[in-house]
Amino acid sequence: MSSKNLIDELEFEVESTRKLLERVPAGRLTWKPHEKAMSLGQLAFHVASIPGNYVMFANEGKTKVEVLVEHYVPETKEEIAERWVESMAKAREVLGRATEEWDAESWELIKNGESVFKISRGVMCRLLVMNHWIHHRGELVTYLRALDVTIPSVYGPSADENPFE
Repeated sequence: MSSKNLIDELEFEVESTRKLLERVPAGRLTWKPHEKAMSLGQLAFHVASIPGNYVMFANEGKTKVEVLVEHYVPETKEEIAERWVESMAKAREVLGRATEEWDAESWELIKNGESVFKISRGVMCRLLVMNHWIHHRGELVTYLRALDVTIPSVYGPSADENPFE
C-alpha cells in the first residue's frame, strides 16, 4: 500500500480526532491520571502533532530517539488547535507527494549516534503515523472519560453519543 493511499485513511480519522481535541477542557491541561503519565495538555498536543511531525520524520529519513520522546507542554488549548491545523496540512502535503520510490526509501531511528532500527518509509507511516496516532487518541479518550467529559462517537456509538439515532 502506498503512503499516498494513507491520505484517505487519515481523512477518515480527522473528524473524530477534531471532536476529541475540541473537548479537551482548557482548564485541565496540567492534569495527569498518574504521576508517570503525560499531562492532558501534552497528550492532546501530541495527538494534534503526530500526523505532520511523523510524516516529516519519514521524509527526513531518520530521527533521534530524543525527538520522539520529547513532549511539548502547551499553555493554552489554542496552541493545540493551531498545531492540529498545521499538522494536518503538513501530513496532507507530504503524503500527497508520496511515490512507491519514496515509500521504499529507509527511515531510521537513531540513539546515541547508533541505529536502533531501520524500516521503509511506507512501513514507518503505517506504524508511527497511523497506528501510533490512533493509540494515543485512544489514550485521550480515556483521559477525557476520567475527567467526565462527554465522549464523541469515534468508530460508532460511544456511551455518550450515538450517530445512528
